[in-house]
This record gives sequence, C-alpha cells and structure tokens, in this order.
Amino acid sequence: MLSCGGMAPISFTGADPAAALPEGLVDTQGTTVIAVKFDRGVLNVGDRRATSAHAILYDRADKVLPLDDYTLVAISGSYARAMEVVRYLRHSFKYYERSQLQPMSLEGKLAELTRMVAGNVASAMQGIGGFIPVLSAYDLEAEEGRIFFYDGLGARFETTEFAAAGSGSERIRGIFDYILRTKRPFHEMALEEALRETLTLLDIAADLDSATGGYAKIPPIAKTITQAGVEELPESKLKEMIA
Repeated sequence: MLSCGGMAPISFTGADPAAALPEGLVDTQGTTVIAVKFDRGVLNVGDRRATSAHAILYDRADKVLPLDDYTLVAISGSYARAMEVVRYLRHSFKYYERSQLQPMSLEGKLAELTRMVAGNVASAMQGIGGFIPVLSAYDLEAEEGRIFFYDGLGARFETTEFAAAGSGSERIRGIFDYILRTKRPFHEMALEEALRETLTLLDIAADLDSATGGYAKIPPIAKTITQAGVEELPESKLKEMIA
C-alpha cells in the first residue's frame, strides 16, 4: 500500500475498478498527482484524465482542490468518493471556524482527513471508492509549506520534499530521488524550476502509465499554496513551460 523512503503513496488504481461493482456500474478513477515543496511553499500538479474501467471518461478533471485558504488536497483513486470527502471537509472546516470563532488547527484538519480515509477502508477493500489523498498546507506559525500523505488504512506521514499518488506515481518513484541527489532539494527551488521538474515527471508518468494523461492535448492542473494562500497557475503559463 505504501512505498516508504521516497514517501510516494500508491493508490488502489492498480486493481480492476470494475471487479467488485455491479455490471454497468464502474468507479471513475483519477491519477496522477504530485506535490513538491519550493522555496515559498508547496506546488501541486495533477494530470486531467479520469478513467472508467479501460475508457477515458473525461480529460479536464480537477484533482487538486482547495479545502480552505491554506490547505490543498490532491486526490487519486475513486473520483466520486474523493469529491464527497472534499465537500465534507470544506463544510467541516468552515463550520468549526464559525462555531469556534477561530480556524481549525492544522492538526485538526489532518485528523479529519485521517478519519475519512480510515472510515473508507471497508469499501476500498471491496474495490469500491478507494482513494489516496495528498494534503498540502501552509503552516502560518512555522512559516513554511508542509506535505502529508496517507496509506490506504489512514496512516499519516509527513514528507520533507515531495509526495505522489496514483498509478502513475509508481512509475516515477525513483526519479524524485534522482533529482534530489543530482540537482538539489525541491524546497530550495524557485517556483519555475520546481514546476519544470514536476511537469517532466508527469510527462514521464503519462508515457509509462495508460491511466495518466499527458499534456499534449490538455495542460495539467497546477496550484500553489504559500503565505499568500492558494493560487492556480494559468494555462498560459503551463503551455509556455511545456512548449
């Protein structure tokens, strides 16, 4: 379930998504998402492909979603279940802020997501609704971006440099370490350099994994989280980087 060392979680998307579902009902799957630190925060990049069994269902899926002003979640696996969890977490964070007159702590947000992943284990083991999230946050107290990932049972880990999820992440696992050893840590990179590296990683994943969409047709989604909050990078910038 979890590939340790490089801190790249593996989702349930390697299994046949139709295996445990009634005939005609197929769980839509999303891959691949990458989160890396850069010198001002965290960059999240994801391909736009959503698959249904062996068919490409949609090529503009957004797999990197804000939960609040300083929290992003990147999702792989069951798109329906992940969207349900995202809606719940957004409501939960907002309700806490309004009722307690203060934002929920980062630890509280992480615990809520842990509860969602752990509560989904029974369904995931049946091949229905399995998903793996990567949560990125800007810690205002520590004044730094932070990345957390989960295994399929809800165990939480914090990475110092990067995390990736989805079937494509399995194909590019070692390349992250290669970049760290031959270039420099992601957290020392400026945004443009980190973006260039992650786009290359995503392109390699698309070459090696049929469930991962490349960027020849549709640019990937890319969002940052910094002290200024969440920002989506425009398609024009991404097209410029991959031209």
